[in-house]
Amino acid sequence: MELRKMLNIPDELFRNMTRYPGAPEPEENGSTFEENALIKARAARDFTGEWALADDSGLEVDLLNGEPGVQSARYAGIHGDDDANNAVLLEKLAAIPDGQRTAHFSCAIALVSPNGEEYVANGKCYGRILHVGRGN
Repeated sequence: MELRKMLNIPDELFRNMTRYPGAPEPEENGSTFEENALIKARAARDFTGEWALADDSGLEVDLLNGEPGVQSARYAGIHGDDDANNAVLLEKLAAIPDGQRTAHFSCAIALVSPNGEEYVANGKCYGRILHVGRGN
């Protein structure tokens, strides 16, 4: 709940789905970050009957025609293994010079209301892929 903490919103007003026993884990089968954010927000709204906010995000490498894209978390075939995903990406870009390693991080945030109103915001952060991993 990074957003809740950043905005200093009380727990009572901004609840994580882990506080709802039996909540479904929707299949993120959209072809865009926006579609996946809406899938998750609609599922949360349908389960709770309340306003719901969800996001989807990932890395898009220009030279790879937007890969890994919506498959960012599963790029190496293992959901959530960031080290493996990074290794696959670095291997694909190994022979690519610095000037051609441009990429951007994309994020879509969807807000849906109990009566069906839907709002989506998209953002991108541009940069380049280094030759070795950095950070954690």
